[in-house]
Amino acid sequence: MSKSIAIVGSGMGGLSAGIFGRLNDFETDIFEMHTIPGGQCTAWKRKGYTFDGCIHHLFGCGPASAIYGLWEQLGAVPRDFAPLRECVSVLSPEGTLFRDYYDPELLESHMNAIAPNDRTAIRDYVNGISTTAKSDAMGKMMMSSRLGMVAALPGLLRSSRWLRPTMAQYAQRFREPVLRDSMPLLVYANPGVPLIVHLVRHAYGLSGALQWPIGGAQEFAQSIARRYTDLGGRIHYRSRVTKILTEGNRAVGVRLEDGSEHKADFVISNADGRKTITGMLDGRFANERIHSLCAPPPDEMQFAVQVYLGVDRDLSSEPSSMILRLPEPVVLADHSCHEVELQTYGFDPTMAPEGKGVIKVELYSRYSFWKNLAALGREAYVEEKQRLASQVVNLLERHYFSGLQSQVEVVDVSTLLTWERYTGGSMGLGIYPNRELSVLGSVLGKSQQDALPGLRGFRFAGTWATGGGALFTNALSGKRVIQAFSKDAGQPFVE
Repeated sequence: MSKSIAIVGSGMGGLSAGIFGRLNDFETDIFEMHTIPGGQCTAWKRKGYTFDGCIHHLFGCGPASAIYGLWEQLGAVPRDFAPLRECVSVLSPEGTLFRDYYDPELLESHMNAIAPNDRTAIRDYVNGISTTAKSDAMGKMMMSSRLGMVAALPGLLRSSRWLRPTMAQYAQRFREPVLRDSMPLLVYANPGVPLIVHLVRHAYGLSGALQWPIGGAQEFAQSIARRYTDLGGRIHYRSRVTKILTEGNRAVGVRLEDGSEHKADFVISNADGRKTITGMLDGRFANERIHSLCAPPPDEMQFAVQVYLGVDRDLSSEPSSMILRLPEPVVLADHSCHEVELQTYGFDPTMAPEGKGVIKVELYSRYSFWKNLAALGREAYVEEKQRLASQVVNLLERHYFSGLQSQVEVVDVSTLLTWERYTGGSMGLGIYPNRELSVLGSVLGKSQQDALPGLRGFRFAGTWATGGGALFTNALSGKRVIQAFSKDAGQPFVE
């Protein structure tokens, strides 16, 4: 008789667990509090414009990456992709645009033209990209067996000299300010990111394994949900889980907000970890370390607010991702900004009416800033969002998009409170707090916290397990949970 699994949430980890559960003959039910699947992998429409809240670029878009096989298993590919010419572009306060092209020859020629005194450093940078692109070391280590991980070591060794420096440290090799000041910002304006992360992203863009899925995040999630239901899996929408049922030291099902109970042999939570542990399980299966992880995350600056603009403007020739370095700092959402990071979606005609486009601006802010505004009343919260949108439009018009003010047709602003309400996360997206080792843990096949002490038949999938928000790592976590449950059930795991 088939074993059964109850899955809390239809985010990427939950959908993946459901699919691999069905492939391994488990009866699976996903309980989703909303009316659509995807969790954080989502987008929404406003007056014909699509605003994407998730995907920047998608890893594993082509067979050159081992990650592609995972997307095949999940039914996400084959699909139409839009190739992108550059990783990110940076506009200096003086008006020089550095376009970090994926093509090494085009990139080197462009960089030499804007920084002729940095030819040696430019050659080294381009060499790092080309060397990293010679192997799919990250993909092989993520997706392979231990033997496959060993096979990936030569590729890692070839790139070893780029493992240590951060983006900020590497930038000091350049003498020209236009490059020296731009390089630290190339990975989501985070100077502390290791250089190798940027080089891997570049390598995937060069090979075609990093692109944009036409239609964006919601269609991407829907395709995976269709694969799951085609395999016989069930998704119960408008079904918020309030408790994970236990008998002794074993998870045995879930209770919904309406009071109904659904028994299962195994339970997976793709929901917020803190709320799962302290709420759904009443804190009964947590040692001192787990309790410390459930403490409120630090109220620090992060990408806490997004401003979306639907504009009557052709954006097809604009850089897909751009950072505007400002001549002087500007206070936006209680944060002094030295640069503004944005995406334009002119490369995907499905995102806007013909001849028009979408701009998304991501800004650093604090959760508490928006929480305190909301506590004053909805009017204060909405007024600040409107004021912020107006500031952003004025900035974009003044520094790059001439005439934008009259072209804006739709405005939408999301904050961490928006995401908290939509995903049920804590203080926004509910990311696992100790993220420093998240990439290493994923590469080594280890979850950050996928099980709880003393509780059998239960696992986490998704962001709490991986420590981050990358779609492919969240999807991989769902697969790994089913590998563990297959072992517990005494049956071989089927890919």
